[in-house]
Amino acid sequence: MLNQGIGSWPARRAHKTPHRVAVVHDEHTSTYGELHRRVLRLAHALRALGIGHGDRVAYLGPNHPAFLETLFAAGALGAVFVPLNTRLAAPELAYNLADSGSSVLVHAPEQAQAARAAAEEARVPHRIALDGPGEGALGYEEFLGDGAGGPLDETVAPEDPCMIMYTSGTTGRPKGAVLSHANIIWNSVNVLVDTDLAGDEVTLVVAPLFHTAGLNMTCLPTLLKGGRVVLLGAFDAEHVLETVERRRVTYMFGVPTMYDARAAHPRWATADLSSLRTLNCGGAPVPARTIATYLARGLAFSQGYGMTEASPGVLYLDREQTSAKAGSAGVPHFFTDTRVVLPDGSEAGPGERGEILVHGPHVMTGYWGRPEDTEAAFTDGWLRTGDIARTDADGYAYLVDRAKDMFVSGGENVYPAEVEDALLTHGAVAECAVIGVPDPVWGEVGRAVVVLRPDARADEEDILGHLRGRLAKYKIPRSLVVAQSLPRTASGKIIKPAVRDTYGTGPAERPRR
Repeated sequence: MLNQGIGSWPARRAHKTPHRVAVVHDEHTSTYGELHRRVLRLAHALRALGIGHGDRVAYLGPNHPAFLETLFAAGALGAVFVPLNTRLAAPELAYNLADSGSSVLVHAPEQAQAARAAAEEARVPHRIALDGPGEGALGYEEFLGDGAGGPLDETVAPEDPCMIMYTSGTTGRPKGAVLSHANIIWNSVNVLVDTDLAGDEVTLVVAPLFHTAGLNMTCLPTLLKGGRVVLLGAFDAEHVLETVERRRVTYMFGVPTMYDARAAHPRWATADLSSLRTLNCGGAPVPARTIATYLARGLAFSQGYGMTEASPGVLYLDREQTSAKAGSAGVPHFFTDTRVVLPDGSEAGPGERGEILVHGPHVMTGYWGRPEDTEAAFTDGWLRTGDIARTDADGYAYLVDRAKDMFVSGGENVYPAEVEDALLTHGAVAECAVIGVPDPVWGEVGRAVVVLRPDARADEEDILGHLRGRLAKYKIPRSLVVAQSLPRTASGKIIKPAVRDTYGTGPAERPRR
């Protein structure tokens, strides 16, 4: 029998580099040999529980070695891994568990209450708790310890499903993107080719592993290459800076808000960041201010673009182009093809705005149990992203906005990300979101929702006046709201529907054009 999936990676790595450190968490380190032995025992224990090819195994918890052990053990059996978002409420978790038909839920102590409630509602047969047995749950270490240590005899093909990653579900019910082993492998190969990961890589993973970027763009490619993964359970700017110094981190990923928080920390100017080789950013259009801050620190700040349905890498801007193409999301990954198309399906020319379509061996096989949604997601075999971009004469793509975030004001398309980027050049603005609100004359006009920097003072006229001469008049918001914070997903993305629900009502001043 032959396992060609990612569940075979620990065994393959243990054969090549058994004594090399694979995972660091808190003060505990695991070599590739140790990781392989634990994965093997967990896989045998799951098999004894009745888990086999095609069964779903869910995990709920912050970044932890057990997440990776469960993923690889499921893959070793041909089972399907289902990572769950720790920020979801119990009913939302229950929906994902029931929708995926998960037979096992492994969970951390921090999520014990929600896990119990969700597993009961979704009628999950088996629950395994990291902090030990009790209240209907098996204990993780005890369960793993009961597993055999011999080899597994399971055929896993590249096209078999590897994991179901649920989309954020900011509108409607979340959909489960089914990623095959081949999808994950090809995405990892793209990362290795384009990011030049090395065998001595020390990768800091602070983005949640239950999100596709934290897992598939940083963690798994590093383990495939034989590097070292340093797991942090939660983001804290000071802890991140300290970890980079102490662990001599070479590679890290984050969303713009994470990078901004680090740069705003008092230790930023003096922290020893000399070990860093690659800083990758994604998840949202990266403000020019953020790019400039890191370039000024002498760091190779690059960015990329992707989505869960593409495993997720689509575009990448390499280190050599950081300055020359600042603000670009780059060009397609090595084994990726993209198109930018106009609403009529024709190719957009340089400078024209259109929707990004993606094709490649890393694109999902479809949505779990949703054939109609799967069909709607593709056009002639190309995945429709719903994201708007323009390309320059060299083919480098610049993300403009989500198609659904764009609004039309007096016949003109307004892309909030462009306006938000301009707002962030105001010294008092820490965070912002721009939405369209109804207007009796223009249909919709912009409203800015801003979070001010600590101790900053600025009013609506000051902030919006800052945009005059920087943006066309029709793009400048006609009203502004100061908020204490903005709603975000666990990966740091602003939840625009929630912003609209909270701040999208009330009169808007008629714009003067």
